[in-house]
Amino acid sequence: MILRLGMALAAITVLAVASGVLPADAVAATAERTAPVLGFAAAITVVADVAARAGVFESAAHAVTRAARGSRRRLLALVVVVAVLCTAFLSLDTTAVLLTPVVVVMARRTASPVLPFALATVWLANTASLTLPVSNLTNLLAAHRLGDPSPVTWLTTIAPAGIATIAVTVAALAWVSLGSLRGTFEQPPLEPPRDPLLWRASVAVLAVALPALLLPVEPWIPSALAAVALSALAWVRRRHGAPYRVWWRDVPWAVLLFAAGLFGTAAALHAAIADHVSVPGLGGGAGAVFATAGAGLLGANLLDNLPAYLLLEPLGHSPALLAALLVGVNAGPLVTPWASLATLLWHRQLVAAGVDVPWRRYVAYGAVLAPVAVLAGAAVVALMA
Repeated sequence: MILRLGMALAAITVLAVASGVLPADAVAATAERTAPVLGFAAAITVVADVAARAGVFESAAHAVTRAARGSRRRLLALVVVVAVLCTAFLSLDTTAVLLTPVVVVMARRTASPVLPFALATVWLANTASLTLPVSNLTNLLAAHRLGDPSPVTWLTTIAPAGIATIAVTVAALAWVSLGSLRGTFEQPPLEPPRDPLLWRASVAVLAVALPALLLPVEPWIPSALAAVALSALAWVRRRHGAPYRVWWRDVPWAVLLFAAGLFGTAAALHAAIADHVSVPGLGGGAGAVFATAGAGLLGANLLDNLPAYLLLEPLGHSPALLAALLVGVNAGPLVTPWASLATLLWHRQLVAAGVDVPWRRYVAYGAVLAPVAVLAGAAVVALMA
């Protein structure tokens, strides 16, 4: 389905360019802002797939289960902490791609239901992405509009709303897992990796690449270098029992095509209506804060959080309204599958692991969680304004 939708959106973009609706300079501007995002998604997915085949995630899942000391509820609490920290410092896409296979392995090895742990990764990948500028590309796009993009400014103007959205998400996870995470589990044994040398090399590459995502460089650069290194190592070790697959089979082509088509279609829509539609003046009170956050929620679920932010950015003409918009586009994309690229990457990892989370259930849960989380975050923004 994602592939067919991506092809349709790509065709719409091509038609918009051919008909002159989408000018060449607009195409270049959209590509400049979105290509690094797609490059990062492709590279980090390759990294995740090679590391998974090397057995790194088996080892990580084993370590987390040991820390839980046999309690399934403690296990979920640990996943929540790891997901928040991973999203805050390494971005929501990294959480969706790298943490999802860990929690799937962990749930299976402890005979626990997969759903609460899988939802924890995708929900917190979105709702915890307000904590730091590096947590979400929308944050990086908005940081310069705050006037002072220092971490202190962010922590005092945006992060408090993120704490509220995280708290609502934790409550939702507690409700979803109510009754299904009772009892204890026995610590499962850890099977040795098929190729210990590839395992050690993968751990070393991840230990270097993941902290490098915090450096003042485009995130796709360290992730691409890590992808090349791991793919080359797997190829070298393939005759020594290492699991190997050519790198282009690990790239999520369908997801990337869909995202690129979505960005192109959003750019065409913006070009078509920009001269005919003006942004309404919402004022600066609490009502404007809630309206802006609601617009971000609706826009993200109709389009995707990144193009929604780009289209609605004029609404954020003050720090409070900009914070409200970020609450909507960061914590709101929990309903439709395409609302966040991280959600599509998360689902791809689940499919690769043989886990079925029906989109109908995802949408039903998200339709309740998203408005409550956005409302909580917007309330904090309104109180601080």
